[in-house]
Amino acid sequence: MSQDDSTRPWGRYEVLQESDAHKVKCIYVKPGTRLSYQRHQKRREHWFIVSGVATVVIDGETFTKHPGETVSVQMGQLHRIGNSGDVELVFVEIQTGTYFGEDDIERLEDDYAR
Repeated sequence: MSQDDSTRPWGRYEVLQESDAHKVKCIYVKPGTRLSYQRHQKRREHWFIVSGVATVVIDGETFTKHPGETVSVQMGQLHRIGNSGDVELVFVEIQTGTYFGEDDIERLEDDYAR
């Protein structure tokens, strides 16, 4: 893993590119895990599913996304992505907005008590 990789209880992410206007991450989610149910005030996110099957929740609505499909998350929308499959879920996340720090995460539910 490169210096930009970051390990989390659900897997890891790698920052591919960032500027004042955007950040791009590749996110790897282990089978049977999910990220926190969260929202951001200063950024939007667009997810492109690369491999695996994603279980996505947006503002309480749950749906499934497959490789080649996308998800758009607006500022302030509650969202979560998880991997209910048996292979690693990989997706690219493109963030746009005014701030991309990890402290712009408001967690409403978290499997890891963060």
